[in-house]
Amino acid sequence: MKVLLIVTEKLPVPAVRGGAIQTYIDGVLPYLARVHDVTVLGVADPELDADETVENVRYVRFPGKIFGVYEKHVLTFLAKAGSSFDLIHIFNRPRLVQGVRQKAPQARIILSMHNDMFLPGKISHDEADTAIQACERIVTVSDYVGRRIVQDYPQAQPRLRTIYSGVDVQRYNPRRHRDQVKQARRELKGLYGIEGRSVVLFVGRLSPKKGADVLVRSMWYLAQAHPEAALVLVGGRWYSDNEMSDYVAYVKALADRCPLPVVTTGFVAADEIHRWFWLGDVFVCPSQWEEPLARVHYEAMAARLPIVTTARGGNPEVIAHGENGFIVKRPEDPRAMAKAVGRLLASPSLRRKMGRNGRRLAKSRYRWRRVAQEILDVWENTP
Repeated sequence: MKVLLIVTEKLPVPAVRGGAIQTYIDGVLPYLARVHDVTVLGVADPELDADETVENVRYVRFPGKIFGVYEKHVLTFLAKAGSSFDLIHIFNRPRLVQGVRQKAPQARIILSMHNDMFLPGKISHDEADTAIQACERIVTVSDYVGRRIVQDYPQAQPRLRTIYSGVDVQRYNPRRHRDQVKQARRELKGLYGIEGRSVVLFVGRLSPKKGADVLVRSMWYLAQAHPEAALVLVGGRWYSDNEMSDYVAYVKALADRCPLPVVTTGFVAADEIHRWFWLGDVFVCPSQWEEPLARVHYEAMAARLPIVTTARGGNPEVIAHGENGFIVKRPEDPRAMAKAVGRLLASPSLRRKMGRNGRRLAKSRYRWRRVAQEILDVWENTP
């Protein structure tokens, strides 16, 4: 088949600026392109050509950032080439579906949902209903995302399929890269003066919904029993963006007053992020919003880290409480977060057990090959 993937207008593919959707597409493309003729429409970037073919995948890139601008470029492309595609797979933008259907009336349309983009205020009811009817399948990254869609649009239920995301299990494997892990831990701890300390690790954007401030505040309670700990916050305001927002300034101010050392790294490039996972002893995802399902869980599992996450959105779907991590049921309570982290810091054997269990899950359930196989099943088996 000739297949067109339409990415969002925010970040480019390949994921040179990071991004969960972009990383997802990078992970599955090698498998999809072995079977089908794949073209990717995405946003332009100074580091990438506007039109190129790499490893049997054609990439076409347009100016983006603003949805309306990007949409015009996508629909102009489809007005010329839409009839040549058998299947069009749209990522996270149900608002594109109606225009795509008009420009490519014969193509099958698949929609992948990574966020709650069917919420009121993000799409009108009529537009959402039209999009659902036009899609053969709606793939979601968690059961939670599917449930949210069905709450407002029950007619979507027969079209839904959850396909959990994946991770490069070899890249994050600390046992495969023992010497590099030792070097990374030595270099990074030395760089920030946290030698000899246990590292509580956060990786993500510094925004209120991601909860870094709650995690920093939890350190006051953690310090009482674990004065040897340090917190490392990996990430900036936005992907490839280290500008100082009000929230980032607030987190840094909290960090400056914290009784434990708190490291804020700013944005870290995607090709370096695995080294920071190797630095951690406990991984924390302190989401405060209804998170669709943060992909950092997969990375932490692949890196053999025990996880503390919150009972928000889809996050608990990949955590078996007490097996590969703990689920904090009161995410807004820094005491509850500190209690869960403290249990892990107090027991190296529990950390090892949970790390092993998480690594086993990553290998058995969350490889990119499995994600691609499930996508191919959607593409190749009509309802």
